[in-house]
Amino acid sequence: MGGKMITIKDINKKLINTHYAVRGPIVQKAVELEANGKEIIYCNNGNPQSLGQKPLTFVRQVLSLLENPDLISKDIGYPQDIINTAKKIIDEDPNGLGTYTQSAGLLFVRKAIAKFIEKRDGIKSDPNMIHLTDGASKGIQNVLTALISKETDGIMLPLPQYPLYSATIELLGGSKIFYELDEGNNWGLSHEYMEKSYKKAVADGIDIKAIVVINPSNPTGGVLDYDNIKMIIEFAKEKNIAIMADEVYQDNIYIKQDFVSFAKVLNNLEINDVTLFSYHSVSKGYLGECGHRSGYVEYRNIPDDVINQLLKMQAVGLCSNHPGQIVIYLLVNPPKEGDESFPLFIEERDGILSSLKKKAKILSNGLNSIEGITCNPIIGAMYAFPNITIPQGKNDFDYCMKLLVETGICIVPGSGFGQKEGTHHFRTTILPPEEKLREVVEKIKVFHGNYGN
Repeated sequence: MGGKMITIKDINKKLINTHYAVRGPIVQKAVELEANGKEIIYCNNGNPQSLGQKPLTFVRQVLSLLENPDLISKDIGYPQDIINTAKKIIDEDPNGLGTYTQSAGLLFVRKAIAKFIEKRDGIKSDPNMIHLTDGASKGIQNVLTALISKETDGIMLPLPQYPLYSATIELLGGSKIFYELDEGNNWGLSHEYMEKSYKKAVADGIDIKAIVVINPSNPTGGVLDYDNIKMIIEFAKEKNIAIMADEVYQDNIYIKQDFVSFAKVLNNLEINDVTLFSYHSVSKGYLGECGHRSGYVEYRNIPDDVINQLLKMQAVGLCSNHPGQIVIYLLVNPPKEGDESFPLFIEERDGILSSLKKKAKILSNGLNSIEGITCNPIIGAMYAFPNITIPQGKNDFDYCMKLLVETGICIVPGSGFGQKEGTHHFRTTILPPEEKLREVVEKIKVFHGNYGN
């Protein structure tokens, strides 16, 4: 009797229908071209260290001591506060980085995150309402998995949105409910658009479970203010839906506007019947530690029996990766003024953020100088999402693929994020070094001028 090989017919159709443009066919083509000797500038995702951003010294020094504790007793020239931090972590976590932790994550790390939130927002935070995850992405996937059980379970998403959300909802078999961001108003968020999307979904028989808000925004670079957030919270309360606040770019704001968290506004409004899931990560901001896959989700206004189910989901995966948990501890507990390592930390942190601010202007101004391309100001996060005018019959996927083949610039078509019907965009990161970024703009200018000819 013959054997049976798995074929595509055996694969879950939901998986086949799932798309993640940030690492889709264009990126696969880029890898192929690079393997054949072509220089590729990867502008497709927010991967800072792959584009030249140096790791923070204090993070890597502490990690090196924890990975090899024998170094602590040797004179290797590290600042004393770095050594003291490593010793403190070992006291709290004596089994070392090679072990499993509690499913929710190390308690001392969760306590440090709670203190960070309390200091940032001036509000109370409960470490038992915090779970450490393999990047914010895993925490987002866990919550969506818990909320979606049938096709008519819907999640409201901004349009455009980060495709982690649409891909996960597709995989889970739920419904995506898009509310448009207003490109003509710097990608502003409109109550009118939210209301319109909500009413249509309800009329179609969709049970909306939550609204996703990405602030600062990926891919548009927009930043919400207090009143925007207040409006969203009041909308969620009125509609009896939860809020998923993706706040991983909270350190990436390039205007004179402080980051405002959903947790702070929710607390100020004294609303205790709207569930909030808030996310942060070490992958963005000024750390850029994407490879350490570390993030957290903080839960507010959520009953114990629900928390137990979410903890069960954590337990199925045992725990998030152990070294990553330490990196997020270092994110929320950096060197302090008076520490020997503090001056270098400030120099490195401020240097990275200052460079990102400068590059945001270089990219938006450069793209706006190209006839047929318009780009809203990049005031937050790490990306531009310009509107492109292309010949009739062409689409932004073909545009991005041809750009890659001709110039080596790897960007993502706007269709991968969702966009208003009849428009075309692409997303590109601001992360390459300044001179390389100017080169990217110049190559796009030449390419765009010739595209379709």
